[in-house]
Amino acid sequence: MAPGANDSLRDARTGQTHPTRNQETCVDIAKPGATAGHPTGPASTVLAEAVGKIKRRVLPLFVIMFIVNYIDRVNIGFVRTHLATDVGISTAAYGLGAGLFFIGYAIFEVPSNLLLQRFGAKAWLTRIMATWGLAATAMAFVNSETTFYLLRFLLGAAEAGFFPGVIYYFTQWLPASERGRAMAIFLSGSALASILSGPISGGLLQLDGAGLHGWQWMFIIEGMASVVLCGFVWFWLDSMPADAKWLSQAERAAITDTIVAEQVERARDKPAHVSAWQLLRDTQILIFCFIYFSISLTIYGATFWLPSIIRKMGSFSDFQVGLFNSIPWLISIVAMYIFAALAARFKHQQAWAATALVIAAFGMYISTLGNASFAFVSICFAAVGFKAASSLFWPLPQSYLDARIAAGVIALINSIGNLGGFVAPTAFGFLEQRTGSIEGGLLGLSITSLVAAGVVFLARSTSKKAY
Repeated sequence: MAPGANDSLRDARTGQTHPTRNQETCVDIAKPGATAGHPTGPASTVLAEAVGKIKRRVLPLFVIMFIVNYIDRVNIGFVRTHLATDVGISTAAYGLGAGLFFIGYAIFEVPSNLLLQRFGAKAWLTRIMATWGLAATAMAFVNSETTFYLLRFLLGAAEAGFFPGVIYYFTQWLPASERGRAMAIFLSGSALASILSGPISGGLLQLDGAGLHGWQWMFIIEGMASVVLCGFVWFWLDSMPADAKWLSQAERAAITDTIVAEQVERARDKPAHVSAWQLLRDTQILIFCFIYFSISLTIYGATFWLPSIIRKMGSFSDFQVGLFNSIPWLISIVAMYIFAALAARFKHQQAWAATALVIAAFGMYISTLGNASFAFVSICFAAVGFKAASSLFWPLPQSYLDARIAAGVIALINSIGNLGGFVAPTAFGFLEQRTGSIEGGLLGLSITSLVAAGVVFLARSTSKKAY
């Protein structure tokens, strides 16, 4: 299981396991209005100052890490034709290699989470970033389909644990009331990366020289950027609040005691260890996994094949392809905020998520009815739906799940859902090589999104109290 689902209660000062610590918290439960984990009076002011400092220090770094992470994950979408010309990688092999990333990611995510708890967030997040940077750099030296498959798998294995690792970091540093907003800011990195990946990768593809092709320079520069950044991560992050010299002693005590108090509160009625197999016997969790799998299927289908569609629109340079590639993601960011505002105002989260999925289904369907330019415009429309659906989805499991196991289940849903990133490009590559077209894949994405729109109404949002 991922962080947050284990039974031991970790001391936020030392990372050691303890029984309950009610008497050590900063909360005087005899005072009216004071509750565990939520101090009042001067203590609450100190806590607010500590939280503000933590968010200002770590959130910008995590957003940058997410941007670099996402670019290293999807940049092969811009070099498909280059790999075919220079290395001889077929369309089907490209699709399979693109998807193998997610197999490595899924296999190693749980072990990575366990090792993060053992070695600490600072060391393990730095390790994750260093190894994914080296694997991304090594992509520059792909010389066959076999090395392409191997390096994509290794890249996924290297990145495994990053997303739930950040979630775990938040549980050790931020009170529960602040984690939702922190996650929203962190997830904005994905949207920013979708916009930036095109122009950055397209520009780097034009750097031929020193015996290397532009696509090789792209992998080297983007991969080494992660390696360089991991050095900054090592010096900037601290594993536990007790290690943070940039917090005052009172601030360290306030954040530590508040988080420990919340952990004690959750541990009072905590059930026995819940395995992944036990969780998957819950029909609602299976529903959540299917919905997120469907969303990921469409997102990664578009991500890996959109540059190829753009190239069919005309004679564009790599940089121009990158600029065009940013347009759907720019539109989708606006749509995400509009849908979020509407869902917050008019409620009925399932209905809004279903509406977004229907838009995605319609956009993918009509993309098969015209030429490449029409397909591009249609996918821009579809992006409004599948990116909005991605952001509208997460409040559903969050409101259903018991808070004591929510982090672990969310990591499980994320891991299974991301397998859509394997299925979509693999199927697209196979279909294009066999039929010369990806229309069958686009229709498949349309049908899957439509089915998911119906399944959303089976998802309960009432709280799940125990397993």
